[in-house]
Amino acid sequence: MPDAFAERLGRGDVVVAVVGLGYVGLPLAIGYAERGLQVLGFDTDVERAASLNAGRSHIEDVASERVAGVISQGRFQAVTEARRLQAADAFFICVPTPFDAAKTPDLSYVRRAAETVAAALRPGDLVVLQSTTYPGTTTEVVQPVLEGFGLVAGRDFSLAFSPERVDPGNPVWNVANTPKVVGGLTPRCSERARLLLETVMAQPGLVHVVSSPAAAEMSKLLENTYRAVNIAMVNELAVLSHEMGLDVWEIIDSAATKPFGFQPFRPGIGPGGHCIPVDPYYLAWKAREFDFQTKFIELAADTNLRMAHYVRDRFADFCDAHGTHVRGARVLALGASFKPGVGDVRNSRALRLMELLEERGALVQFVDPYVTEAPVAGRLRKGLELSGLDLTAYDAVIVLVAHPDWPVDAVLGAGVPVFDAVGAFRGRRQPGLEVL
Repeated sequence: MPDAFAERLGRGDVVVAVVGLGYVGLPLAIGYAERGLQVLGFDTDVERAASLNAGRSHIEDVASERVAGVISQGRFQAVTEARRLQAADAFFICVPTPFDAAKTPDLSYVRRAAETVAAALRPGDLVVLQSTTYPGTTTEVVQPVLEGFGLVAGRDFSLAFSPERVDPGNPVWNVANTPKVVGGLTPRCSERARLLLETVMAQPGLVHVVSSPAAAEMSKLLENTYRAVNIAMVNELAVLSHEMGLDVWEIIDSAATKPFGFQPFRPGIGPGGHCIPVDPYYLAWKAREFDFQTKFIELAADTNLRMAHYVRDRFADFCDAHGTHVRGARVLALGASFKPGVGDVRNSRALRLMELLEERGALVQFVDPYVTEAPVAGRLRKGLELSGLDLTAYDAVIVLVAHPDWPVDAVLGAGVPVFDAVGAFRGRRQPGLEVL
């Protein structure tokens, strides 16, 4: 018999709710609204919701004009009252999944979001978890919460997992053209989720269906752990190359000329953001349930974690070589975000390195064209404006983020020693410059 949900979706008569309006949720919500669907964006942050309803975006990848446009068309509204979600037919859960100090997964956000959805759930609805997590979360954590009001997943409502694939600051790949993976509790759940996901996409055929939510959850961890392991390998190679007197950047560029069987990764202070520093620990934690230790993965995570300490020590040696002890040194850090070209500071290793330098007694200030203020050592620090800044007032400059718009000539022309920890100034040769 025809699926009523599919028929309604084909008519554009489905209300979509997105729970969590951060870097994952907001682009998704605006994408569906621009496709003509009615969208409710739920967030517990009252100020964020008010700002969005006034047409102001807090996400760099979503222009305020887009938000204002769908609001003026009556297609999108940010809400903070859970009862408003009762009008929804499909729910996306897009909330953070951090870990605690012991690297144990913190699913409190996911549980609270599931409780919010459960209170609004009706027969025939669809729920899709997008938050990155360990295999089993959808069925072991989310499903029991959703079924708490009497409805049964797979029978009364559909449930699926589809991992987010958001790359902040990427001008090419977005929610409309990035292929998606989805795994439903039943084949019907998978098909409904596939249809909903394809609705926001520029063309059909971009959704890959797997056998279960757990398979989709594991695929996301594979994607990010692959990157974490390869970054760790090249970080270790950078340390070895320095000991051997070799230029690791030259070596990587040389290897990258091979047209097959090699993908270049770049060394640095360790990956940041909401995925790569977190996901390997989720997988390692879950593996212990099966008396299995992910030695290779955990070693890679530890290698990346230690890079900030290695760079701190290299920088201290660099200062000594230029007649300045790191204790008491006036240091200007270039960059505070977790990756080039964005203002996102989640799990930023640049901020961690600033803290490590301050623990050694350095006096650190930062500039970042994308970050006006950032938390360092437990308090917000305001960034400086590089334009007009007297670099000669500093004993040394350390480059922590390879932003594409650094004024390299101006920085190097100031005559202040520069340590580049991320290869932003690589290819330049002059006294006073050292590249990782």
